[in-house]
Amino acid sequence: MNHDADQQHLAEANPGYASGQLARALATARTHQDPDTRRRAQDKSRAWRAVLAGMANGLLAIGSQTPVAGLPAWVTPEVVRGGFATGEALAGGPLRPYETDVARRAGIPEDRRALFAYWLSEDGLGRLYDLLDSGRYEVTVPEEAALLTVAWLARAGETQAALALVEELVPFADRLRFAPPPADRPAPDAAAVHRRTVGDARHDLDRRLPSRAVETQREALAVWQPFGDELLAHWLETAEDGQVLARTPDAGWHERGEELLRRYRDLARRHTYCTKHLNPKQNLAILRGALEETLAHRPLDARRLGLLRHAVTSMVRRRGLPGSPELTALRREQAAQAALPSHHALAQLVLRRLSGLPPEEGVGEVEPLLAPVSEEEARETGLPAGAAIPHALRRPVEAALSAPIGTLVERGLVPSAEVLAELVPQLVAATTAQAYPDDSLRTLAAAHYRAFRNRRSLLLLNLERQVRVEELPWVKAVAGWRSDTEAGEVSALALRQLGELAVQAFPGTILPNPLVRELSVLARQADLGAPLVEELAADIFMGTFTPKFLAAARVAAELLGGGSLYERYYAIDYRALRNLAIAEAGEAQTRTIRPRTSPGFAQLCAERAGSSSSRARWGFGSVAANGTVIEQAQILTTHNLATLVHRVGIAPATGWEDLARRSFDTVCRLTARVHGNPRPLSTVKDAAYAWRQMLFHLSLCTPREQARTLDWLSEELTRRPGHVAVRLTPALTGLRQVTQGGSPEDGEGRRLLGWTTGGHWMLDTTRPAR
Repeated sequence: MNHDADQQHLAEANPGYASGQLARALATARTHQDPDTRRRAQDKSRAWRAVLAGMANGLLAIGSQTPVAGLPAWVTPEVVRGGFATGEALAGGPLRPYETDVARRAGIPEDRRALFAYWLSEDGLGRLYDLLDSGRYEVTVPEEAALLTVAWLARAGETQAALALVEELVPFADRLRFAPPPADRPAPDAAAVHRRTVGDARHDLDRRLPSRAVETQREALAVWQPFGDELLAHWLETAEDGQVLARTPDAGWHERGEELLRRYRDLARRHTYCTKHLNPKQNLAILRGALEETLAHRPLDARRLGLLRHAVTSMVRRRGLPGSPELTALRREQAAQAALPSHHALAQLVLRRLSGLPPEEGVGEVEPLLAPVSEEEARETGLPAGAAIPHALRRPVEAALSAPIGTLVERGLVPSAEVLAELVPQLVAATTAQAYPDDSLRTLAAAHYRAFRNRRSLLLLNLERQVRVEELPWVKAVAGWRSDTEAGEVSALALRQLGELAVQAFPGTILPNPLVRELSVLARQADLGAPLVEELAADIFMGTFTPKFLAAARVAAELLGGGSLYERYYAIDYRALRNLAIAEAGEAQTRTIRPRTSPGFAQLCAERAGSSSSRARWGFGSVAANGTVIEQAQILTTHNLATLVHRVGIAPATGWEDLARRSFDTVCRLTARVHGNPRPLSTVKDAAYAWRQMLFHLSLCTPREQARTLDWLSEELTRRPGHVAVRLTPALTGLRQVTQGGSPEDGEGRRLLGWTTGGHWMLDTTRPAR
């Protein structure tokens, strides 16, 4: 789920978008070569047909928090690309195998209403109690936690709360599943996370089919080259003064020739990858054909004899004489190369090692799985002992490593902030569950949170927001059992650790929305007053900001106001911004309804972007114009960096100077991608964002560190390709001018921003910067 949808406000949902997606899915389903891709495309086309039908008949209200008629907001809808609901509930559909099994064992009809009633019987509750105590279940959609919550409440003596929850669920008992599938084992240790599972690694390795090119080369080296040497040596027995068949072959030569042909037929039958020996123009085929004719007592005509003698001469010239030291050494080297195990064979070995591990979990220790081939394995598989597992086969297993998230980052298994965001929900689930003192309820809460985080965002209009986990009926039913004090302390610690990890690991990258969402959950539980804001989409931005954007800017003003490098570079009046925040907060206290937008902040961003207030307010600007307004909001708020530092208290161990330098490295790498790029604007935008991150880190350095880093930036730029230096020199000039009391726009200097409504100066390397 993605809370950036809170800020994506279309005037209306566009059926044309859905029609376009349907057309693309249908085309893929008809034309794609991969059957799995065609099958997935067919599923997508079904979903998009449902979207269009629902929009046409009024059963779907796209843009609402309750898009499906008759289903409350807490029901998890099926959502396709763009946030469009299809009208189906993910907890609905045909009975799952585990539901059918429960019905048969209980001797009840195989339908969901009968199952719902069974789970509330004495026998059914007993089975739910067993699941709670063992933890051997998996919540795949949030609704599957509902009846376990009922059982927990009943056992805890909260009868009225249990009955109230049942009453809310009953209207949907015939449509949705409210109990989870059983699992073979409890959920793994929450302190360890993994990107992929053992099952994923096995799937990747299982797809490692033998490479035809590799096996062809292996056959050529191990089979046909040595056989060609034997055939050449056989013909050389008839040579005199370098001319084959200058001497008449004797009976022994004929017998050995017959054996060679029998061996050839056997080799050709067993080794089918390399087929060059079948090409009549190849030397091996010429020698073999001439031998067949000679052994059949058919004299060679002049053409065939000429071809034979030319083939022998060229083979001797290229290879050397059979048995010579040079050819023997070459064949020995080629045999060793051909004897190397194939990736396919080694993949099968790693699959054997993985076979005993639970497929749905990660790997606690990868080194034994990737060790060289042992003596015992060599005897069992025929692979050479000591053969190493190649890098290509190590990657799928290493990606399944289950370890603390910091360990995964250190080992390079988390390559981006986006991947980090995929892993964080596992930790946040465990952290939020710590609020419950009961072990079984804590396990249930963690399992439910993990399932809830798989819920996809809806397209929302009119400033509606996504459903939050605490708003689901079964979560509200046990809210009284939360220990908010303990939860706040644990959440604050987790928030600080994750914030430090994200900023230190990826200093030149803004926090992606999924990560902001998880950090926001921890911030709410910690009650730190830490407003975290999302990156907004420029193509559907309507010129409004929620009040938390102004609150985040006020935090930035507290940290960076008073003449910081960041404030001066971006020409921010943080004092005025603080006054604006105070004024709007005072106005909000006098209202009976909490304001949904901050008009003052939107006006300020529009003015700084050079947009008219009316266009910004009503969202009539182009995508580029909207982008300039959004970027100003990111500049004023520092896009969460100030909040993490000033309210959460992060302090990266490597220091702010190191983060500033690494951010500049990101700027340079991104700028290098602009060169020759036919669509460079998105890369320019990312480079400007990394530049902003660098300025923030640099602003927290001491004056001495700032001066030292500025000198390093100039030196580092000289080590980069010329086109990178040309593009970034105006930005670096502008930064130096700010440190000397001037403006970044003086002379040849430029302020580096990502969005522009005209041509971007960074893309023009043929003229002076201004």
